[in-house]
Amino acid sequence: MDVFVLVLQVLDATVRIATPLLLAALAGLYSERAGVFDIGLEGKMLVGAFAAAVAASVTGSAWIGLLAGIGAACTLALVHGFASITARGNQIVSGVALNFVALGLTALLGHSWYGQGGKTPQLPPEARFGSIELPFAETLAGVPVLGPIYADVISGHNLLVYLAFLAVPFTAWVLFRTRFGLRLRAVGESPAAVDTAGISVAFLRYRAVLICGVLCGVAGAYLSIAQLAGFSRDMTAGRGFIALAALIFAKWMPGNVMWTCLLFGFLDAAAIRLEGTPIPLIGAIPVQVFQALPYVLTVVLLAGFIGRAVPPKAGGVPYVKERG
Repeated sequence: MDVFVLVLQVLDATVRIATPLLLAALAGLYSERAGVFDIGLEGKMLVGAFAAAVAASVTGSAWIGLLAGIGAACTLALVHGFASITARGNQIVSGVALNFVALGLTALLGHSWYGQGGKTPQLPPEARFGSIELPFAETLAGVPVLGPIYADVISGHNLLVYLAFLAVPFTAWVLFRTRFGLRLRAVGESPAAVDTAGISVAFLRYRAVLICGVLCGVAGAYLSIAQLAGFSRDMTAGRGFIALAALIFAKWMPGNVMWTCLLFGFLDAAAIRLEGTPIPLIGAIPVQVFQALPYVLTVVLLAGFIGRAVPPKAGGVPYVKERG
């Protein structure tokens, strides 16, 4: 196989694999910037994927499936918000509990409703988000180098892929150019100062948690009704945790999150393409080596070799209003 063709295939797969990681990492970015740590990204993605596949299967509409996925993920997000913000519980414990609930609930309902080992029925093409060919993709395909990159790597993805990457500059604008973003970052650093200014800390954090639920729902829907054609048991396969690793690696910055997710997606895509391929002087590299690299890179970051990753100062700490 031509090396350039192989590179294009790996880059195309990189974009597709990075999309759910990017959506989930951006979801965690909103929540954690507001001071609510969310280990439950995996669980929200999972219920979002399940609800989207079920709704799309029943209605035959990918859009209804997407809305169902967002609704299911937002429901779990509100549960996490109540436990973390209103009840002032331990945010880590709440997130882990929601992951277990999502894993068991989706498997139980899937098996009970469809009897296929937790899977939903195969979705028809009209119940999924299909690929979109960008303007002039076919015309420019013959242009050396840039043409194939545009036609095969940039063009040909589904709508949710483009929305995920458009969400990066939008998130940067919201966080650093709007009043809401300023308050969101402030409540993650000094909620007492925000409260003193007459702004509700709880309301701000609930909005951040809901935004997190929306993005996790889109990420889950992408897996079941865009990338694949139905739900399968535990189909998120740890992507929520990889998204958390990407968020730490990127130091809670939207642009860095995108590049980190693309890096992790590239490692996964390369693992798929290079699995079993012998490399001179080294031999065949086990696929587990590539799968472990995102976590290894995150540990290297946390060890301080790339610079400290400092989370929001009030992250993970329930806010208790002082009474004068």
